Amino acid sequence: MISVALMACALTPTGSVIASPTSEVLARYLDAPLPNRDASHGAGAPNPDLPHRSSQIRPLLAQARSEALAPSRYGALLYTYWLVRTTEKAGIDLAQWNPRAGATANLTNLERSYRYYEDLQLAHRELRWAGMAGQVGADFGGGLIDLELGGRVFEISRLQPVMAEIVRRSSAAGGDRVVAALPAGVRALAEVGATITPADITAVIGQILVMQKNIFGDLMPLHTAYVDGGLDAVRELVRTGLYPTDVLDAFTDIASGDAARISAGNGALLRREQEAVVARQWDETRAYRAPVGDALTYASTIVGSPSVAGVRPMRAHRPYDVTTRVAGRTVRVTTPLPSWNWSVFVSRWEYINAELLPKYEWQVAHNWDALAAYMRTPYDRQLQQHRVLFNLGPLAQSILDQTKVTVK
Repeated sequence: MISVALMACALTPTGSVIASPTSEVLARYLDAPLPNRDASHGAGAPNPDLPHRSSQIRPLLAQARSEALAPSRYGALLYTYWLVRTTEKAGIDLAQWNPRAGATANLTNLERSYRYYEDLQLAHRELRWAGMAGQVGADFGGGLIDLELGGRVFEISRLQPVMAEIVRRSSAAGGDRVVAALPAGVRALAEVGATITPADITAVIGQILVMQKNIFGDLMPLHTAYVDGGLDAVRELVRTGLYPTDVLDAFTDIASGDAARISAGNGALLRREQEAVVARQWDETRAYRAPVGDALTYASTIVGSPSVAGVRPMRAHRPYDVTTRVAGRTVRVTTPLPSWNWSVFVSRWEYINAELLPKYEWQVAHNWDALAAYMRTPYDRQLQQHRVLFNLGPLAQSILDQTKVTVK
């Protein structure tokens, strides 16, 4: 049964009645596709041929419901309605949102999207996925801004001699077998770290911003529907077929008031974000102009340090320590470099489960006042606090100093 909030879709925000559209007008928008739902096909809405304002879509939805149409028929309209409601609330111009324009051009979109995430968490304690995504977004956005605005090709290039030296030491100790056991990102940075171009960085930044918009476009319509219309609104979105039924299960858990179920529901949304929404796009980013994409995604793993309290930097999670037998000798390589790459879903999910998810949950449960105070910080300040590449030179030297290759 559709809630009162949803039935009010025939009203403007001020409460005045909009003339109901005819069945013929509605028919233009039924069974519409969403060709840009994953944000990878340029600027703007998932379907630019659909109405651009929620006030235009609202009476169309009321007409569809009055005709008792299956939600799958008006699914694109319903999804677009909740997406547009979200961008209207966040102050984002969806029609002009072009992720491939770069970090500078998207600075306002970054700030306003993550501000919206954190505001949802502040207003609704159960919406923990939104809060964690908003907090981590400052790390993500700050890194992109630093990479683009600083023209950090030089900073990236400073990793190359360090990686080349690690490869050289490994080769001298045990030959190709030991080198092959090194993380692929180490070998990629050693090979191309000095020749990565500004165009490469622009391409990878664009792809990462596509993922940021894709995540927003997938999960934020659900959150706005939940806040404005409750589980009935989420249920209607799921009935369109655009989301699997486990999304409704997740929000049912989130709305339950039970601490364990709230955690499980938010965890399910987090897994959807990382696996169903962006896993393929991360794989494509890593495969960019091989091995350049591998080098850049591995570099992001080296410097990544989420700001959630108690979370270790990515490089501190499973640092590389491998022992190999070569020609009757034991060769051991230890280095403070990560043995994994953030762009690989299985490794990324392991880190999220070990570090981000439990430690953010702890903050919500036991340190809410401090967490809320941080989230109330203006988002432009949050972004500027996370300019990670400024420290890449000293970090690279520290990595080399701590790398050990032993032969017994």
